[in-house]
Amino acid sequence: MVREKVKVSTSTRTRQWKCVESRTDSKRLYYGRFILSPLMKGQADTIGIAMRRALLGELEGTCITRAKSEKIPHEYSTIVGIQESVHEILMNLKEIVLRGNLYGTRNAFICAKGPGYVTAQDIILPSSVEIVDNTQHVASLTEPIDLCIGLQIERNRGYDIKTPKNFHDGSYPIDAVFMPVRNANHSIHCYGNDNEKQEILFLEIWTNGSLTPKEALHEASRNLIDLFIPFLHAEEENFHLENNQHDVTLPFFPFHDRLVKLTKKKKEIALKSIFIDQSELPPRIYNCLKKSNIHTLLDLLNNSREDLMKIEHFRIEDVKQILCILEKK
Repeated sequence: MVREKVKVSTSTRTRQWKCVESRTDSKRLYYGRFILSPLMKGQADTIGIAMRRALLGELEGTCITRAKSEKIPHEYSTIVGIQESVHEILMNLKEIVLRGNLYGTRNAFICAKGPGYVTAQDIILPSSVEIVDNTQHVASLTEPIDLCIGLQIERNRGYDIKTPKNFHDGSYPIDAVFMPVRNANHSIHCYGNDNEKQEILFLEIWTNGSLTPKEALHEASRNLIDLFIPFLHAEEENFHLENNQHDVTLPFFPFHDRLVKLTKKKKEIALKSIFIDQSELPPRIYNCLKKSNIHTLLDLLNNSREDLMKIEHFRIEDVKQILCILEKK
């Protein structure tokens, strides 16, 4: 555990942040305490409320969302040679905490032979994913049988409560809690005289081990900045919603016209030799494009706005950001 004494100088107006306490209670419980100061009266509450909502609602996590085995007749069945019911095994899989930066869905597998205990360590994962706590129990095999379960892994945010439709294909959905932050609190300390009162914001963050509290703080801050960036640009006159259909992929900005102007110039430069990693794209957008086999600026310009919006985890703000970067180029 790390603790530091907090000293705040009232002579400076430059806001600074610092980690004043950090500890690891277990593999699946990290704690961090941070301060931000000096702040004017009311600012600590404004920042604290926004940060707490971003920490709990905007951060992405990786979870097991589905299990499949053709030998399982239904969710509440029992299997000879396995101590737990299928439902209990699914609940144990739900408790596994994963760390990874994958996009879309990936497959994983459990292949174990009894007798013995099956834990998270027996899961065969894609290279981009790792398990935070390998000791998490999955099942107890009491006889020399083979246990083979296919798993589906996804990255998302918030909750994903599955509604089972049918289990005829031996596939069982698992409720997922993607939130890497277990809890977040903020408190305020006031100091100074009545004429010039200042505040210190204290932020407490608990995570499940897939992120450290400091990483969660950085990611939540970036997400908040991304949410407010559109307000820094000029108002888009072409933005409209017709017939109450809230389709943000409709003309939010004149993408097509501006894209045509760009494509007319593509013969003037060797776009095939300019790769997208040279275009200062944010890491998330870059990874999405790469997974869609878009490697060069020529590949990018040959896709329409509608094509780009079909990319998984892509948003209209991402398309607009790409266009701004292309116009600078």
